[in-house]
Amino acid sequence: MAVTLKDIARDLGVSTVTVSKVLRGQTDIGHKTRERVLKRMRELNYQPNMLARALAGGRSHAVGLVVPDLIHPFFGEFARSLAGALRSEGLVLVLASSEEDPDIEEQEIKTLLARGVDVLLVASCHPATHPPTALAETTTPVLLIDRHFPKLPVDFVGTNDLMVGELAARHLVGIGRRRIAHIGGRGISPTADRLKGFQRVLAAAGIELPKAYVVMRDGFEESGDATGYHAMQELLSLREPPDAVFCYNDLSAIGAMDAAMQAGLRIPQDIAFIGCGNLRYADYLRVPLTSVDQSSHRLGDMAAKRVLDLSTGSGAAPQTVRLEPRLIVRKSTIA
Repeated sequence: MAVTLKDIARDLGVSTVTVSKVLRGQTDIGHKTRERVLKRMRELNYQPNMLARALAGGRSHAVGLVVPDLIHPFFGEFARSLAGALRSEGLVLVLASSEEDPDIEEQEIKTLLARGVDVLLVASCHPATHPPTALAETTTPVLLIDRHFPKLPVDFVGTNDLMVGELAARHLVGIGRRRIAHIGGRGISPTADRLKGFQRVLAAAGIELPKAYVVMRDGFEESGDATGYHAMQELLSLREPPDAVFCYNDLSAIGAMDAAMQAGLRIPQDIAFIGCGNLRYADYLRVPLTSVDQSSHRLGDMAAKRVLDLSTGSGAAPQTVRLEPRLIVRKSTIA
């Protein structure tokens, strides 16, 4: 038979209310009493009935997260950081993947909302102009991650993507490149902002960005390397190929570099590459990849702080938090 709060209270000679307060982390319990209760819980391997807690307190103590892909290291590292921060506060993270399919994303959002999560986090694969219908209709607090919808009045935590594009372009201009191309994504907000920042710096430097030098594609998460490879082949087929490429993320940069090397080009002597994400294996590639660091761990910590506010109803008006990226220079741009 499962151990109950009453069993623990009877063993220690305290009230059930006292045990319940310790479980909920309330501070009006003496230190010695708290330690006795926690010690007895560990001895009996007490597992709280989360459904009963939700019914009694109106909270599930669960947080939902929907991402485009669970394999991509950026979202994996973000989820790990977020889960660790929430765990220390007694909250559990429930993960779901949309597989970069808007219909699946809508379904996963509805499923998590039906399960009664206290807060829902979403890194959406929907176009920036068309947010998921379920997000616009729910009363559950929503926190958008990495991708935002300008017309949706909800919280957002992400990277300053305008600065991502600016950092990449400024570095490539600074090392003397003049035929600078971009492999980007379609529809989602980070791609538009990164391209805008990229174009701004090139224009200020008097460098033309021909239409053929901007290759926009879908599928940059799970299959990003293949997407980058084929996009790079298109750039290499031009009469005057680029001498530098800024790629939407590190996976697409890896695929693009592979296409360049197979074409007999030297990196960075003939062509330089910059990715985005600063994935942990970037240092160990055949040509270590220069990348814009999005600080996925910091994003997870910042998201967790906002989740705690939203889950307790103490979050004020929707907030937007954009972390500043930083450029990590490696041998794909400077030999």
